[in-house]
Amino acid sequence: MKLCMVIPCYNEEEVLLETAARLSEKYDKLIFDGKISSDSRIVFVDDGSKDRTWAIISRLSKENVYFEGLKLSRNRGHQNALLAGLLTVKDKFDAVISMDADLQDDINAIDKMIESYCDGNDIVYGVRSGRRKDSCFKRWTAQSFYKVMKWMGAETVYNHADFRLMSRRALDALAEFSEVNLFLRGMVPLIGFKSDTVYYERSKRFAGKSKYPFRKMLSFAFEGITSLSIRPIDLIIRLGILLCAVGVGILIYALIQHFLGHTTAGWTSLMASIWTLGGIQLSAIGVIGKYIGKIYLETKHRPRYIIEKNTMDEDK
Repeated sequence: MKLCMVIPCYNEEEVLLETAARLSEKYDKLIFDGKISSDSRIVFVDDGSKDRTWAIISRLSKENVYFEGLKLSRNRGHQNALLAGLLTVKDKFDAVISMDADLQDDINAIDKMIESYCDGNDIVYGVRSGRRKDSCFKRWTAQSFYKVMKWMGAETVYNHADFRLMSRRALDALAEFSEVNLFLRGMVPLIGFKSDTVYYERSKRFAGKSKYPFRKMLSFAFEGITSLSIRPIDLIIRLGILLCAVGVGILIYALIQHFLGHTTAGWTSLMASIWTLGGIQLSAIGVIGKYIGKIYLETKHRPRYIIEKNTMDEDK
């Protein structure tokens, strides 16, 4: 089996050497055990880092035959960097495993992924076995993320990020998805090929800072929902119908009170209604505008990424 690992990197100079050392040791063992071939590779994708990430990747590619590097022309975001790596290597390997560079994903789970692939699965998801090490707030936000995604119609694998194995056939299918707005956690399940799940215990980040604080996680969730589902628009329509019905009810009540001679000052309720309805209308316009903006970006057919350097094209 000819295996490749794709690892997106953004300002990962603090952890990259340790990640490379552990992966090199893992590859040595997998090759010795006959699970993968000696021409298997590990590709680091530099997503426009501002530190020494590319310098380290470039050095690793010269010092160790396992390592290769892609450098994007500018920062395009984690999902685009990951896709750049996957689509660049998909025709050269039997299967590709994607993993983040921070060493939170368990490298030892790679063995089970390979076994599952050999059993005939085209996609193998790496799924966290639990969140006992997370804070209460982190655990609550993560669970809310998956529940909201499911409620909004975005199909994802619970407790799965981007640690997965995909066969060449699955990657060819993924390449058929041409949208610019990417949410790979939701796109991969849409492929529909035979899949499996491997559970592992997620570790703390080895070094450096998380690239996904709470604010970015909210943005990421909204991006995923609007990329995969139109349910928010459906909810807006239902809310509009409900408010119209309430408005008609209030109008009928007001007319009845008027004819009965019961008139009361309604400044407070009027102001509350105006501000509430105004807020709902602005939110609805914002959601619809988000979808229109996505359509605008899709119609431009801009490249999702531009590769500036590729060590696989260089003579070593």
